[in-house]
Amino acid sequence: MLIPLANDPRDYAWGSLSLLAELEGREASGRAEAEVWFGDHPGDPSETPDGRTLDRWVAEEGAAAGIDAPLPYLLKLLAAASALSIQAHPSKAQAEAGFAREEAAGIPRDAGERTYRDANHKPELIVALSDTFRALAGLREIEATRRLVAALGPGAAPLAERLEAEDASLSAVIGWLLSDGADVARDVVAAAVSAGSDEFSAELELARTLDAAFPGDPGIVVALLMNLVTLRRGEGLFVPAGVLHAYLDGLGVELMAASDNVLRGGLTPKHVDAAELVSVLDPTPGLPPVIRARALGEGIGQYDVPVSDFALLAVTPTREGVEVPLAGPAIAVATGGSLKVVGLASGAASDLVPGAAVLVTPDEGGVRVAGEGELFIALPGR
Repeated sequence: MLIPLANDPRDYAWGSLSLLAELEGREASGRAEAEVWFGDHPGDPSETPDGRTLDRWVAEEGAAAGIDAPLPYLLKLLAAASALSIQAHPSKAQAEAGFAREEAAGIPRDAGERTYRDANHKPELIVALSDTFRALAGLREIEATRRLVAALGPGAAPLAERLEAEDASLSAVIGWLLSDGADVARDVVAAAVSAGSDEFSAELELARTLDAAFPGDPGIVVALLMNLVTLRRGEGLFVPAGVLHAYLDGLGVELMAASDNVLRGGLTPKHVDAAELVSVLDPTPGLPPVIRARALGEGIGQYDVPVSDFALLAVTPTREGVEVPLAGPAIAVATGGSLKVVGLASGAASDLVPGAAVLVTPDEGGVRVAGEGELFIALPGR
């Protein structure tokens, strides 16, 4: 079966006024449009043509089509005009322990101070659709960060002292900034706003932008400890458990494990639990690798990620079409051109334009994609 999916954009404040509208070829709504969710996540499930939400459809009809549980992933179109919160996600074991602990404490799952809303991990992959997509990802090598902080001058001296210590720990520095270092953070931000550096000009310009958007937020200093990454169109960034990250601006396809577990590290008015963030944080400095699609055949590429929750295919067919085998429930979303998707078993067809999506049930075994354009397909990993 091929089930067309639709959803409304989520209006988070960091969303773009234009990127999703431009992708879909429509007039802008005048509101910030941040994400469109394609999946059965109960927080905002997609709608099917008969008016049911996808989680309800899966519960009522999924088993007959080979879907015997909620989807293990959530696929999104993400359009950022300003920074998302700095965050990290727990491992599966950490999520299970944290969820059990908060359940036992009786903290409501929708409470603002709740950290573990489910027992799952949340690895995620973002692939750039815009010409550039900027993100903060991972902690910068400490020697480079020492050079950056030195460029800030005397106003950053307390931070420099902690970083220069022989036993300097980036996770400890982050915990200090977010819990006891608010006054120091304000001084460091003030120094960064007025500083200059040939080596770190982009990072200092970002600090000025963040200071205008999040005045007084110690997360701005956390951002100065992180790698600034620019993806080109088609490049991906995989963020595993414990890796600190924040998307900054651009349009992308995002695929993640189905979870709501987020530990924030600044650039947000939401709850920040510094101690719990530090407990899950991977303090190892380094830049997460940029991923490019590996060719599986003509017109088909796969973004390789080391998790079993999801896999992501990129399909750019010839007009004659390409056959794409699929194992498990898949969701395809068009991001360019005009495409026809045909189920291999049923022959059912769906025409897709940018922003349109369809669920492909496992009993199809795959699809044939024809036309000129670009299609991303999410499916369970192996």
